[in-house]
Amino acid sequence: MKSIIFIEASKTIPRTAPFYAKSAVLALLLLYSAFVNAQSARLYGKITDQANQAIPFAQVVLDSAAFSATTDGEGRYEISNIPYGNYRLNAAASGMATLSQELEINSPFANIDFTMRPATIELPGYTLTDEKEETLGITRMRSIENFGIYAGKKNEVIVPDDLDLNAATNNARQLYAKIVGLNIWESDQAGLQLGIGGRGLNPNRTSNFNTRQNGYDISADALGYPESYYTPPAEALQQIEILRGAASLQYGTQFGGMLNFRFKEGPRDRKFSFVTRQSAGSWGFFNTFNSIGGTIAKDKLNYYAYYQFKRGDGYRPNSGFDYQNAYASVDYQITPKLNINVDLTKMVYEAQQPGGLTDKLFSDDPRQSVRSRNWFSVDWNLAAITATYDLNATTQLNWRNFALQADRSSVGNLERINVFDDGANRTLISGDFQNFGSELRLIKRYKIGKTDQVLLIGGRAYDGRSNAKQGDGTNGSGPDFEFLNPGNVEGSDYDFKNINYAFFAENIFYFSPKFTITPGIRAEYIATFSDGYYKQRVLDGAGNLIAETRIDEDDERKRSFVLAGVGMSYKMNSNVEFYGNISQNYRAINFTDLRVTNPNFIVDPNIQDESGYTADAGIRGNWNKLFNYELTGFYLAYRDKIGQVLRADEPPLFIDYRYRSNISDARIFGVEAFGELLISQLVGWKPGRKLSVFVNTSLIDARYINSDDSSVRDKEIEMAPPFLFRTGLTYSAKRFSATLQGAYTASHFTDATNAELTSTAVEGI
Repeated sequence: MKSIIFIEASKTIPRTAPFYAKSAVLALLLLYSAFVNAQSARLYGKITDQANQAIPFAQVVLDSAAFSATTDGEGRYEISNIPYGNYRLNAAASGMATLSQELEINSPFANIDFTMRPATIELPGYTLTDEKEETLGITRMRSIENFGIYAGKKNEVIVPDDLDLNAATNNARQLYAKIVGLNIWESDQAGLQLGIGGRGLNPNRTSNFNTRQNGYDISADALGYPESYYTPPAEALQQIEILRGAASLQYGTQFGGMLNFRFKEGPRDRKFSFVTRQSAGSWGFFNTFNSIGGTIAKDKLNYYAYYQFKRGDGYRPNSGFDYQNAYASVDYQITPKLNINVDLTKMVYEAQQPGGLTDKLFSDDPRQSVRSRNWFSVDWNLAAITATYDLNATTQLNWRNFALQADRSSVGNLERINVFDDGANRTLISGDFQNFGSELRLIKRYKIGKTDQVLLIGGRAYDGRSNAKQGDGTNGSGPDFEFLNPGNVEGSDYDFKNINYAFFAENIFYFSPKFTITPGIRAEYIATFSDGYYKQRVLDGAGNLIAETRIDEDDERKRSFVLAGVGMSYKMNSNVEFYGNISQNYRAINFTDLRVTNPNFIVDPNIQDESGYTADAGIRGNWNKLFNYELTGFYLAYRDKIGQVLRADEPPLFIDYRYRSNISDARIFGVEAFGELLISQLVGWKPGRKLSVFVNTSLIDARYINSDDSSVRDKEIEMAPPFLFRTGLTYSAKRFSATLQGAYTASHFTDATNAELTSTAVEGI
């Protein structure tokens, strides 16, 4: 639905449906004059709604945060030391449509008040479509947004409501089609788990990203076990924010960056709303999504909640599933300065796993299954409390507290897929996760001389505790997640603990309204503890136990380090930006790197953490609102990159298996390009119909270097497609919209030796 900005005599902006949650959001673009006079002015005013009530936390900006202000509890703002000239003024607030207005400042004092209200009339010179209308499904983050600094960083924002996609199945190929450089790994047909990896990083359960929702962590353990078994449903999402490797300073040290799912809010203009969506599909698929939301208590309390259930029989035999997910959020404006938000999330699912196939089996029938006793179960519970406090018009404080209680269990035959399932006791692996984290962030706007600057400082405390067990399960065929000997399992039983303290700071230095430099630093302390045992068992040819040895272990690893980075941005004009950054990265070993028992998989007991850096340089912009584009070059440098190499058993068996270790140093570099053209406006179609085309491509060269192992030296890194290409055509008219999309992913490898074929299908191209 299109929203029109209506400007009253007092230069007002209207109110529209909410866009960003929990904090005021600002969008500013300034077309600065060719030269600036030595004279300066003060801009001030008040922002109110239709009922003449003050709107706090609104942000008013000329060009950039160098000339910006946030309204106080009475809705007042003030910007000082503005050179005389022509500007574009933008103003935004939670639940408001963004104002974009040309402005000339030629006197010492300028008073401009705004009244925000629903769009009803279009006035010449003051027409603005809702941001949702213009995104075409993808946009970018502002320099300062949601208590984060993004100036000079590679970032993308997905707006699911603006895309044609199968939201009921969380179809990742459609949802992330416009994000460059992503290798999308779909391991199920209903979007139960998300697997994406960027720039040559493994997509398995998105473990190379710091994964969050509404700004707080959702993975099992952010450092020790960063896999995300829970994926928020696309039907509930306002937007998905993706920040690349430069996120290491603000959001954790991972090479991949940060992925944040931001949920919808309840409508701001209604006390109650109800949405229900029912979907059905092939192979017994059914999905129901139902949500409620609204704003009550004199517009101070906003709420949103949903419940989702889906099931299916699966494309292959033995691949049925049942899934349930519920979420509730309450956002309360206690005072004009203090806001409290509470989120609760619950997700459970149970799925049968059909197992892998050898190349021959796949060639014979890709839909067949040779495993009928493998099952997987997840129970994910999240709680979060976020407080935002405005100390004054230039200083805001944000405190995020979150907790996770979760478990995952898998039971089945873990033997190589070319080994017949003889019906013996299955292997059961369970993981229980409890963690608590707290992040405190402060944004301060201050001056150096007469120029505004922006400082972000923050701290993080994190405590993660996990238990991992592996032993014999039943010999049945159903989802029996019970150990036969729970007090003394046959494989391993470990308690893992992960303590993390971090301090970070970034500052935007404005050398001019066009040019900024953003240095940053992060001090990190990580302590990983493991306490438990594993058993070495010797079996005869008939599978009978001959000998068993129990090995007890008690290990701890502590490390402290400092990461640094710097970014720059040059806005040639309001439509073209050059940017670049370089940031150090660090990735701790996972709990599964410390102990796992699997005939397909062996871990080096001396495995160590990874370190390195990422760098970006690019240009992005928009030409006449017809062509949105971005071109980026990037480089990732690894020291002691962890990877998988193919090994073989001793004679006489010579059976191959995966060996996980610090393979060698590695480097990844490439070019990413995205462009989207609004053909309908280019050829002069009348309003109401749109036709657009997008192209998304990346070229990547990812290799191991400086290795003494000839089987690995100069070989391609696993899961790094050298070429990715996606394109799509979208047509919309009134209430109808359709998209045709295509994608190509080049061949790549699953191990560091680049083996093309193995008998067990454990490794291959």
